Amino acid sequence: MTTIDASPLRGAERPSPRRQEVATRIKEYILRNRLKPGNLLPTETELCEAVGASRSSVREAVKILSALDIVEVRHGHGTFVGRMSLNALVESLTFRGLLSGEDDHRVLAQVVDVRQTLEQGLAATVIDALDEQHRSELSALADEMHSRAARGEDFLDVDRAFHLKLMEPLGNDLLVQLTEAFWQVQAIVAPTLQTEPEDRVITAQRHQAIVAALTAADATALRSAVAEHYAPIRASIARAAQS
Repeated sequence: MTTIDASPLRGAERPSPRRQEVATRIKEYILRNRLKPGNLLPTETELCEAVGASRSSVREAVKILSALDIVEVRHGHGTFVGRMSLNALVESLTFRGLLSGEDDHRVLAQVVDVRQTLEQGLAATVIDALDEQHRSELSALADEMHSRAARGEDFLDVDRAFHLKLMEPLGNDLLVQLTEAFWQVQAIVAPTLQTEPEDRVITAQRHQAIVAALTAADATALRSAVAEHYAPIRASIARAAQS
């Protein structure tokens, strides 16, 4: 029987309802005043007055919002509205994936589902938005993956660059951040899987197939290439589920 240590961690404290309430008021203040990412919030004294809270409550609320990337504290400069970030989502999904252990890779399978759905669903849009420079850069990245795979080397950094570059022409920051977020989760959790030696080479080849479909401006071929690209990791997840 597993013994649970229910003693509180040193220094750990759940946000009190009061601090959560003040954090909500600060978010409402940002929305009500139509502040944008990068805009400076009022001074601490002014913010206390604006949200009707004590200095200590505002400080604790700002800590909560900072952890969620809703605000950004720049020491010596003030507190600013945070820029769009999915760091909290990445950390949560990564923890869930690692917590599940080798016996349960449902989180990773779900991440792969989302990545594939996004890239397949945007196939035609990506083709329309892609220019020659982006096609050339994607081709170079795919070739670099193939070269590293042939030498038996990993190419995680190049894989990340490839998928971000694929979304870049759309000019949608949220899509780029979603791609980055789900890629990070997959990159952190995937090493818990057992992979076959040929998986690396196959993955590199599938990236080249994506580039070929982009060059041919063939959305159907692109959707097929994306599905085939995720096939090796799906096979690894299936093997893990059966072991």
